[in-house]
Amino acid sequence: MGAGIAVMFKKKFQGVEELKEQKKLTGQCAVLRRHKRFVYYLITKKKAREKPTYGSLTQSLEDMKSHCEKNGVTRISMPRIGCGLDGLQWPRVSDILKQVFKHTDISITVYSLPERAETTVMRENKRKRPM
Repeated sequence: MGAGIAVMFKKKFQGVEELKEQKKLTGQCAVLRRHKRFVYYLITKKKAREKPTYGSLTQSLEDMKSHCEKNGVTRISMPRIGCGLDGLQWPRVSDILKQVFKHTDISITVYSLPERAETTVMRENKRKRPM
């Protein structure tokens, strides 16, 4: 949670200790309850410097889907997960999202920064990352 959109989420929703207490593993999903909403954190890698795999992303999405179904969540908004600093390819991630949620009543809205702004944010985050 040291770069990318995770930094914004950490500032807005806080709860880092609450997330750590859940002791989630790669391929799972940690959850914060904020007001009447759930904030999902997909655990796709062990260390921030590592890169996720499509398999770990899929497992995390399956875990999130399960939580949504158990808790009556019917709408999810998210960025292009894994496609910024993590380097996953959006067409493949999009296909995974469709596959995971195809037999549900869950609607997913994906938000994207304009390409120029997204590139700028990614460059700024790379400069801030310790080597």
